[in-house]
Formats: sequence, C-alpha cells, structure tokens
Amino acid sequence: MRAGNDASILLIAQQHAVNSAIDHLISELGETVLRIGPSDVPDHRPTPALALILVDASADGAGAAALTRQLRAASGLAALPVMVLAPENDPAFSVAETYAAGAIDVLPCPVPSVALKAKLRFFIDAHHTAAKQRHSETDLRDTRARLDITLAAAELATWTWDVSANRVTADAAMARLFNLSPEVAAGGPVQHYLNALHPDDLAHTTAHINAALASGEPYDVEYRVRGADGQYHNVIARGQIVPGMGAGQHLRGVVIDITRQKRAEQQLGASEERYRTLFDSIDTGVCIIEMLFEGDSPVDYRFMETNPAFVGHTGLTDAVGKTMLEMVPGHDRHWFSIYGQVATSGTPVRFINEARAMRRWFDVYATRVGGPGSRQVAVMFTDISARVAADAELRRLAADLSEADRRKTEFLATLAHELRNPLAPIRSGLQVMRRSGGDAAVAARMQDIMDRQLGHMVALVDDLLDVARITRGRIDLKPEWTSVQQLVAGAIETSRPLIDGKAHHLQVLVPEQPLALYADPTRIRQILSNLLNNAAKYTAQGGRITLAARQAGADVLISVTDNGIGIAPDDLAGVFDLFSQIGRADPQCGGLGIGLSLVRSLAEQHGGSVAAASGGLGQGSVFSVRLPLAPPGAAPPLPDHLKETGPAMANGAPLRILVVDDNVDAASTLAELLTLIGHAAEVANDGAGALALAAARRPQVMFLDIGMPGMDGFELARALRADDRHDDALLVALTGWGSSADRERTRAAGFDLHLTKPVDLASVADLLSNHARRHDTA
Repeated sequence: MRAGNDASILLIAQQHAVNSAIDHLISELGETVLRIGPSDVPDHRPTPALALILVDASADGAGAAALTRQLRAASGLAALPVMVLAPENDPAFSVAETYAAGAIDVLPCPVPSVALKAKLRFFIDAHHTAAKQRHSETDLRDTRARLDITLAAAELATWTWDVSANRVTADAAMARLFNLSPEVAAGGPVQHYLNALHPDDLAHTTAHINAALASGEPYDVEYRVRGADGQYHNVIARGQIVPGMGAGQHLRGVVIDITRQKRAEQQLGASEERYRTLFDSIDTGVCIIEMLFEGDSPVDYRFMETNPAFVGHTGLTDAVGKTMLEMVPGHDRHWFSIYGQVATSGTPVRFINEARAMRRWFDVYATRVGGPGSRQVAVMFTDISARVAADAELRRLAADLSEADRRKTEFLATLAHELRNPLAPIRSGLQVMRRSGGDAAVAARMQDIMDRQLGHMVALVDDLLDVARITRGRIDLKPEWTSVQQLVAGAIETSRPLIDGKAHHLQVLVPEQPLALYADPTRIRQILSNLLNNAAKYTAQGGRITLAARQAGADVLISVTDNGIGIAPDDLAGVFDLFSQIGRADPQCGGLGIGLSLVRSLAEQHGGSVAAASGGLGQGSVFSVRLPLAPPGAAPPLPDHLKETGPAMANGAPLRILVVDDNVDAASTLAELLTLIGHAAEVANDGAGALALAAARRPQVMFLDIGMPGMDGFELARALRADDRHDDALLVALTGWGSSADRERTRAAGFDLHLTKPVDLASVADLLSNHARRHDTA
C-alpha cells in the first residue's frame, strides 16, 4: 500500500518481514498504511489522520518492548494507541514487559483475523469519532458496544477501583472472568475479586497492589483466578493510579486472559523436556550440526548440540561450537558431501561408512532440521567398529577354515597315495615269494624290499602320531647331554639312502671340537633328517646339499642349504604350516605336508626356533634351526655322555613266552619270530584262553594286546597279577596307543613294559635277553 497524507495506521515492521495477511486485512478495512522500519520512528505525527500504531514484532520479538517505550516517549506519537503483534513461541519476547512499556494490546501470532480486524476498526473509529466530536449518546453506545466486542475478542477485561469507597466497577468480561454477578461488577467491594484468586497467588498479588497504592507506580502481576466455568485461568493484571478523578485514590487497569498462551507454553515446555530427556538418555550418539559451504560445496560442519553418548561413540570432547576439521583435521571429505546433500535436498539418509582419520566405523541416520534453506542436520549414529572388526575376523576365520579344509582333503588324498606306495611292493613281494618255489635268493631280495617299505610305512605313521601328540601337548621330551656332531651323524645316516638315491653331493660343515647340546637326541635327529629329506626330495638329480652347524652365542645354529626348486616369496610364510604342500607341483616330491610342521613344533618345544629362506623359484632354499645349548636347569655335561653308545645285545637262556592278541595273524607272526630267535612261544586269541594257557604253561614273559573284545588287555593284566603263580612273569603291553597317558594306564594295570606296534625285533630280542639274564642271576 502507498502511504499518503490521510494514512490512518502507522505500521512499524522490519523491512524484510512482509506480512501479507496483515496487508490484506488492512486492505479489507479500506484504510491507508504508512510503513516504516524500527529505526525510522519520527518524533512527530507524520499525518494528521493517523489513528493508531501497529508494531509487527512477529519476525523479531526481542526489541518489541524497547520500541514501545520509544513510541511512548515521542511527543508527536505518545497519544496514539500502540498494538503489538507478538511472535509465536519466541522465548526472547515478553508479554508483560511489552504491556509495561505502554502497549494497549499484545496479540500473539497467529492472531485471529476477526480479533485484529475488530481492534483496528475500533481504534480507527474512535479516532474519527474524537476528530469529528461525535458526542451523541447513540454514537457512544455504539462505540462502547464495539469496544466490548473488541475486548471480548481479545480476552481483555477492564476495571476501575475507587479505593476510598472500596467500589470496583468492571465490565462484563471482568465479571465472567471472576465469576461475579452484574450487581457486584457494577460497584462491589474488591474482596469479591480477591476471593476468586488462587490461594497460592493471593499474597504476592495483594503485595503488588499495595505497593502501587503506596508508591503511585504502575503494577504488573500474573496470577490464577477461578472463572465462570469453574476452572482456574492464568491472567496478567496491569493497573495504575488515575489522577484527577475526584477525592481519594482511583486505580484503573486491565486483566488479560493468557490461559491459552500459558497452556501452549506448558505443552512446549513438556515437549522440550521429553525431547531433552530422550536426547540425553539414549545410548545412541546424537548431534546437531550446521553445514559450512564454500559456494555450493560443503567443506566442513560445526557442532551445535551433542548428547552425552556422543563422546563415547566418537571419543571427541567439548565439541559444541567447534568444527569437525578443528576436532579431526584429516576427516574424510565424503562425510561433508553426504551431510551437505541432506541439508540441500532435505532427503534423509541411512548408511554405514568408515571415518579413517578416527579409526572408527559408524552406522548413521541423518536428516535435515527445519525447512528449505536450513543448513542444520540432525545426525544419529552408533560406533560399530567392534562389529566391523568381528565381521572381518569371522571372514578371516572362515577363509582359514576353508583353507584348512582344503589342506585336510589334499592331505588325506596324499596319505592314501603315500600308504599305497609301500603296500604295493609288499604285496608284490609276497606274491613273488609264493611263486618262487622256495628260491632263497629271491626270498632274501623280496624280504629286503618289504623291510624297506615297511620301514617307510612305520615312518609315515610315526610322523602322524607325533603331529597328534604335539597338537594335544602330549609329547614328552627326554633330554640328555649329547653332541651336535653325534646328532648330525645320526641324521645323515638316516637320510643317506634318499640322498644317495638321487646322486646328490652332501657337504657337512661342523666344528671339529665336540659341541655339547642338552636335548632329546631322537627328536633332534628327527628334525635334521626331515630337513635333509626335504632338501633331497626338492632338489633335482645330482644336486648340492650343505649341512652346517656352528655356535651362535648361547645357541647352536644348524642349517640345511640346497640348490633345488626353491620357494616363491608368497609361500615362504606358510612352509611350516601343518599339511602345507609347498612344492607339490613336482610329482616326484611326495610327502604328507607334516614334516616341516613337526620340525617347527619340536624345535619350539626345545626352546628354539626355525626359519626358511629362498631367493625364489629355482633359486634353492635354506632351512635353519636355532637351539639353546644349555637351557635353564640343565645338568652339566658328562664327557662319557658325548660318546657313541648302543644297546647291549646279550644272549640269554630260552624263555617260555605267551603272545595274546585277537588278531590271529599278528599273534602268529610274532610267536614265530620269537621261536626263530630261540624262545618257546605259544598263542592265545582272547582273555579266557590266555588265563587258561598261563595257568597250564606258567610263561615267563607275556605279550598282551590291549584292545581285545570281551576281556581287554587291562582286565587280563589285573587278573594275572592277582594270581601269585605269575608274580615273576614279565608283562609287556603291545598296543598301537603310545601316549604318556596310555603308558600310565598300562603301568597302573600291572604291566612291566609298554611297546607300540609294530615292534622292532632287535628291541624285543634285547629286552628278552636282559630278562633272561636277570632271571638266571636270580
């Protein structure tokens, strides 16, 4: 609207805050508006026709009270009524302060158009009436009626109190608000009004009124009053001394019903409290951020608000007011892009992503706060780093299990192949011997072949048993003082057939001076022979192998070097793993993939270590074993222990022997072997038969199988030990079980010795010879 000399409404509003609803309403009234900004308030009345001042504070409520006081202080504007349009739910705006500043009315937004229209019309009409000096009673009644309507619409009541006469004259709105009869409202005592107040509010209300009467200053007080509906209403009462109304004091004022506003404030407060309780109590991290842009590109964000769980999920403290790059300078840029898109589009997102600079993973939900144009984003998130790590570990374990399963399958196939290799010549040798017609030379040659192949099978089974024992922690070392030279010589003797069979040149580099070592000789020879066998297998015909030993500080370092097929760099780390098949591309290599695993386990049980090195495929390999020369607690070496010794194979008198085994072939062959070396051996194939034969023959030595049906070897041994006729008999357990726990069980059952199948004839002959010698001496 254009301002003119006949403008009747002075509208004061921020220049950018164009309220189209107000403009439209004023247009309907047919009035002219003069629009100015808060900083352009004049000291004089800009147009004679000006009827009232309308302050639109809906866009900025903070300065409404100060602006009202400025209008009241301006000489040309002080007489004009001031109406203020209050902002909705703005904590910076104070209704009471605005009234105290001199506003005739404060209307909370959104204001009902009928109320605002009525108020504007009233004040404009009142101005026109005064200007034209319309003093007729009809016009006054009409004006009064319009005023009543206006006051009713505004929930505003007026009153006048003749203090000396104690008569309060109130309008109809006041009578309804205090639940008073028209007679009382027409001039009843003030006590009727005080009786309607809430008891808790009476004291401070009367104190304000008495202070105003004593000082002559206005008062402004909020209290609760019981209305005609029986409910307490929240009101603001404003009053002041009116001079020039005759003898005595006269107090005049207004009472404004703010119940609806109060309820709205309470609901807002309750909502805020619920929000704050939820915000602070949930264990999900929550923050409100403000996106920072350079042009159209999001470059950072500032933390506006965080909940207590925020610190636990991020590790960031005192974040409010700081930007993300201030807190984490290397924060990934993709986070800015994601949140910037949420702010500009208003589309919420749910995602999982990594914050590499924070070394964390987050599960995030982000949504914009406010409408279009808002740059604030609410972020709810959970630190899932542990879950991501656990998932990765599960995937790794699954891959390891898959690899282990693959190796196991390959191992079983290899085991079947390796066992069939010696079985074939053993079976063929038996068939040759049957068809040879008793040819001694053929039989001797076949026996040599079968003995070698049987030895190979026993070695395979021993390796498998060693792996099982080491895996279960049941292998027992039997350390003693020996020399590195003896161990090297023993390992070479074991591996010599394989080395010579492939025409390899073996170089041995050991010190001349004996190098004492406290270890289990059998297991150390097993380590070295495994390394020599591997070097021989994985080196082409006529290759070079070097076995070297030297002292390295408190350790001995033994290495086996070859110029064979070598090992790829990626495979070096896995060569000592169980069932590893590095080098199996060569079909001549063979093996179960357990030899190097045994080497590592046995070396570590001795307090040592192993290592492998290779220049790559075709570059040969070096395997090293480091062992402590004298571990803590080892007894000093004795020179005699460093000399080569062997078992005494003394002959003794023939013995009466009983072999008990449910395997008829195993029992028969052992009995025949015992007979061939000069003893008298008989066979029983079950426990009952063994007891009967033992009672009849009184054997001096009994070999008992453990795993027999019915009465097993343990029960049989206990039964024999219960019979004093067999007190001097030597009981030998003959079984495939050889752990320390198995040996303990046989000892507890009454056995004297424990042998594992298959037995070595020389060892059996030696123990029988020793027993016979002891028996003869006794």
